[in-house]
This record gives sequence, structure tokens and C-alpha cells, in this order.
Amino acid sequence: MTGEDPGPLIRLYGLTGGRARPQGESFDLVAIVVTAGDPAEPADLIPEHRAVLALCRRPTPVADVAAHLRLPLNITRVILGDLRRDGLVRIERPRPMAQAIDERIYREVLDGLRSL
Repeated sequence: MTGEDPGPLIRLYGLTGGRARPQGESFDLVAIVVTAGDPAEPADLIPEHRAVLALCRRPTPVADVAAHLRLPLNITRVILGDLRRDGLVRIERPRPMAQAIDERIYREVLDGLRSL
């Protein structure tokens, strides 16, 4: 039985160093991950870290990162937490819908209501 694949659980344990939760501030499924600036990638990054950095050059929700990596969400969160700690990604909370609407739209609606 030597040389057999030890299985996915052993591999996942190795990816996170046995950790089940990310370090630092928590974030949820809809938080947006984006690569921080254009940092030089450290040479010792694992393939999953490199995949996140490539994927998150454009803002990407945490859930999409997990799906792309094909990893459980808690493992993805640990990986993202490590990258955030190292300053390689930013994780931003999504803005509430009320803040997402441009002020210009509010003005246009108000002007339209006034013209009635």
C-alpha cells in the first residue's frame, strides 16, 4: 500500500496546517476578494495561493473562489486569510444595496417625481 494517495482529508489538513478558521477579521460568502495592487509573488506560494492571486485580479466573491479552487469553504477561507495576512489580497465586505446605488440615480428619480 505504499505510494497510494493518502486521500483528500490529509491534503486539506496540509493546505491549512491543521487550521479550520482564518486568522484575523471574519468574512462571509459574498465578501469580495481582490489581489492587492501588483505585489511581487513570494516564491514559496502553494499552487492554491497562486490560483487565488490569478483569479482575484478582478474582484471575486469568496464563494466563487471556493468553487474555482474546488475546495470546501472553510479551507478556502483559511487560504484567503493567509493571503490577506501577507498583504497579497484585500477582502472587502459588500456594500449594502442602499449604498451601491449611485447618487446620480437618486437625483434623477427625485427630479422625475418633482416633474409629476
